Amino acid sequence: MSSLATEWRWLRTQVWDYRSQLGLSLRVTIAAVASYVLAQFLHVPLPLWTVLTAVILTQVSFGKSVKATFDYLVGTLCGAIYAGAIAALLPHESELALVVVLAIAVAPLALIAAINPTFTAATFTGVLVILIPGITHVGPIESALYRVIEVAIGGITALAISLLVLPVRAHTLTLKAAAEVLALIAKYLPELLSCLTHACDQSEIGRIQDGIGRVFARSDAIAAEAKHERINFFAPEFSTGPLLRTLLRLRHDLIMIGRASAVPLPETVQARLGPHLAQITKTAADYLRQSGEALVSRRNPPSLAAAETALDDFATALGGVRRQGLTLDMPVDAVEHVFTLSFALDQLRRNLADLDRCVAEAARWH
Repeated sequence: MSSLATEWRWLRTQVWDYRSQLGLSLRVTIAAVASYVLAQFLHVPLPLWTVLTAVILTQVSFGKSVKATFDYLVGTLCGAIYAGAIAALLPHESELALVVVLAIAVAPLALIAAINPTFTAATFTGVLVILIPGITHVGPIESALYRVIEVAIGGITALAISLLVLPVRAHTLTLKAAAEVLALIAKYLPELLSCLTHACDQSEIGRIQDGIGRVFARSDAIAAEAKHERINFFAPEFSTGPLLRTLLRLRHDLIMIGRASAVPLPETVQARLGPHLAQITKTAADYLRQSGEALVSRRNPPSLAAAETALDDFATALGGVRRQGLTLDMPVDAVEHVFTLSFALDQLRRNLADLDRCVAEAARWH
C-alpha cells in the first residue's frame, strides 16, 4: 500500500510538472479532430490542409495562436491571390511551362517572405496553388479559393480550441516569466556582491549575465504575444509594460554591479562597507524572490522596508568613507569601482520601489 501511494504521488508530481505540455497536447489533438470533422461537413476538397493548419496554429498560449493565425491567414491570402492570378494568366500545359510558372510564382513570394516574416506562408501557398490543380483536377482560381477556405477553417478552429480548451493566457505566462527573471536576479545578486570582498572568476560573472539576459528575452517575447490577447471580449487587465521596463532596469543594475565587482574593494573599505553589503545581499534577494512569488499568485508585494534600510545604511556608510578620505589613497580604477557600485545600488533602490508598485498593481487586477 505504501508503495502504491508513493507511485501515485510520483505520478501526480509528473503530471503537474508537465501540465502545460499535456494541455497543449490535448488542444492540438482536439483541434486536429475538430478541423477534420468540420472540413468533412463543409465538403472541403482536401481536409489534409485544414487539419495541418489547425495543428500548426494551435500554440502554447491564446495570444501566440492569435498572432500565428493572423500571419498565416495574411500570408495565405497574399500567396493565393498572386499565384492564382499567375496560374490563370499564364498557360502551363507542358512540364517546362509548369516549371516556368512555378518559378514566376515562387520568386516574388519568397522575396516578400524574406523581407517580412508575416508573409512566410505565402510561398508555401503559392506552390500549392500552382501544383494542386494537377492532383485534384480543378482550375487555378478554384485551387486558390479552396486554399484560403482550408486555412480559414483551420485557423478559426485553432483559435476556438485555444480559447475554450484549457486556455493558457500569454498574459499569465508573462507574469510567470517575470517571476523567473526575479528569481534569477535574487539568486545571482549575492554572488555578484560577494565579489566585492573576494576575487571571483570573471567568466562566471559573464555566464550569469548571459543567463539572466536569455530569461529576460524570453519574458519579453511572451509579453509581445500577450498584446494580441487584447480583444474586446476580454476585460481590461494589468499592463505588463511597466513591469518589463523595471525588470530591464534591474538587469542593468546587475550589469553595473558586476562591473563594480571586477576586483574586490580595498581592505580598509571592505571593513566599513562589508557588513552593509551583507545586509543588502540578504534583504534585497529576499525581496526580489518574494516579489516574483507575489506576481504569480497576484498577492500584494512583500515589505520593502528592510531592503530600503539596508541600502540607506550602505549609502550613509559610503558617505562616511568619503568624508574620512579613505578613497584618496586608492588606485583610480578602485575609486571608479566604488563610485560605480554606489550608483548601481542607488539605482537598485529606485528600481525596487518601481517593482513594488508593479507588483501591487498586478495584485489589484486579480
